[in-house]
Amino acid sequence: MTALTLRRPSDPGTVTVSGSRRRLIGLVVALVVLLALLVASIMIGSTAISPTVVWNALFHPSNDIDQFAIRDFRLPRTIVGLVVGMALGVGGALIQALTRNPLADPGILGVNAGASFAVTVAVGLLGIRDIQSYMWFAFAGALIVTLMVLALGSTRRGQSPVMMVLAGVCVGAVLGGAGSALELTNPDAFDAMRSWNAGSIVSRPLDLVWPLLPFFAVALILAFAVSGPLNAMALGDELAVAQGVQLIRTRILAIIALTLLAGGGTAIAGPIGFVGLMVPHVARWIVGPHQRWIFAYSVVLAPSLLLASDILGRVVMRPGEIPVGIVTAFVGAPVLIALVRQKKASGL
Repeated sequence: MTALTLRRPSDPGTVTVSGSRRRLIGLVVALVVLLALLVASIMIGSTAISPTVVWNALFHPSNDIDQFAIRDFRLPRTIVGLVVGMALGVGGALIQALTRNPLADPGILGVNAGASFAVTVAVGLLGIRDIQSYMWFAFAGALIVTLMVLALGSTRRGQSPVMMVLAGVCVGAVLGGAGSALELTNPDAFDAMRSWNAGSIVSRPLDLVWPLLPFFAVALILAFAVSGPLNAMALGDELAVAQGVQLIRTRILAIIALTLLAGGGTAIAGPIGFVGLMVPHVARWIVGPHQRWIFAYSVVLAPSLLLASDILGRVVMRPGEIPVGIVTAFVGAPVLIALVRQKKASGL
């Protein structure tokens, strides 16, 4: 009598050696692309600067005007794009995994709008100019809107991806309108925030970045720490509990990480949308549903997308520029339409 062999269903957390090798090679290629974009971001602008001048500016500084432009403007701009891109990418991957919604994104679900509105209140009404002070407003705004959208998107059968998207769009629209109304009450006070409101990494000194780096580091640690439980939760809450996952603990840690990433990124560069929507999908197409690899790829791919969009914004309107938030919106809107039209766009 022939014996039957039962095989355990494939687990998204199970990775073969050959699969890991392919993913690792892909990550190395993505890193090379990111390094190339970092160099291009320093070289390309209203005027092109040769690699020799860039090298001398970094390692043999002088008072040359091109070196001054590199050290004081382009290098900080590139570093800001790197850090903000990472925050937006991992934040998007995290919220998609947490809500099991491929349409989720800190911008679409209103998280960026919450942080933006809180910063607008802090800077425009309370007169706070120090990022070490108003970043707490950004964190609070991101957290409040995240909890609000999760609550509004919940039904008796659990969280509804469609309801969350609708709730996020509505909350974001309300907060955006409220922020615009505040700006109209005192245009002079809010004049300096116009570029920030469009989503831009121009003229962002590194003093804005250093205070937030510890928070980003903590958020990344938390994101990778909950990647395993999020893999199990993708199969459903009941199966996740059966595998020993603590649902409440996982969701709390994920929300904390999302708050730090979305709030911090918005505090630096303003509300930049669609990066957190597109990048996790690209990562998922490459590596499959394994969250740890999706997070790792998002750390690399999201800054690449943001820097490429920023370079494009500098080139198409020379000698002027298009804010990077507008460029990502032009690219991301068609991607969102394509995702909505997919039959399985309601769940991961």
